[in-house]
Amino acid sequence: MTDATGLVPGTAGYGDQADLLAEQYESVTFDGIYGPLTEFIPGSGRALDIGAGTGRDAAALAARGFQVLAVEPTTELRAHGQRLHPDPKISWLDDSLPELSKVRAQDGLYDLILMTAVWMHLDTEEQDRALSRISSLLAPMGSILMSVRRGTVPAGRRMFEVPVDPLIAKAHGHGLTLLGRRDTGDMFGRNDVTWSKLAFKKMSSAPSSSSQTTPISVP
Repeated sequence: MTDATGLVPGTAGYGDQADLLAEQYESVTFDGIYGPLTEFIPGSGRALDIGAGTGRDAAALAARGFQVLAVEPTTELRAHGQRLHPDPKISWLDDSLPELSKVRAQDGLYDLILMTAVWMHLDTEEQDRALSRISSLLAPMGSILMSVRRGTVPAGRRMFEVPVDPLIAKAHGHGLTLLGRRDTGDMFGRNDVTWSKLAFKKMSSAPSSSSQTTPISVP
């Protein structure tokens, strides 16, 4: 989905600040962001990194043995990613939520879907559509890791507040069972920003409320 200028609305401000953001993104690690939730990552397979930014997380997954499709709609960030992480296990694609039309046009399902600092760019209606798209792309028993931002919206950015408990309930309705949740402060030291990191698994069918597993909460 693009606006009148041809840009994805959620990417507003990112292209102009790509050089600064690349330095910022690369200053933290994938393991540092998700911590104990990384235990829910499958051993290997196909991974879809939505909103891949500079490829930091895609590179971490490639190092774990995944073939990674890194999806990033901001041209400038995608260029940084291809420069910083020229790994043959990583393929890059210009696409975006909620439709992921180019991703869905490709064959196959994914054993892991990653969405780091992406969900807050979608409004409620877009989130509902995105959950349907993501669930359809995830292999049975596949996993999702995602981080959800809360806090002050920077000037010029398109972001929305995301209540986490309703998100978990909606994901459950798409057959996604919450395995773990990690609530943390901001990795860049901003006092007005906090994060929830979530791990889901896709069950073979949408579970009933009585069959939902008890997720772990980790520091």
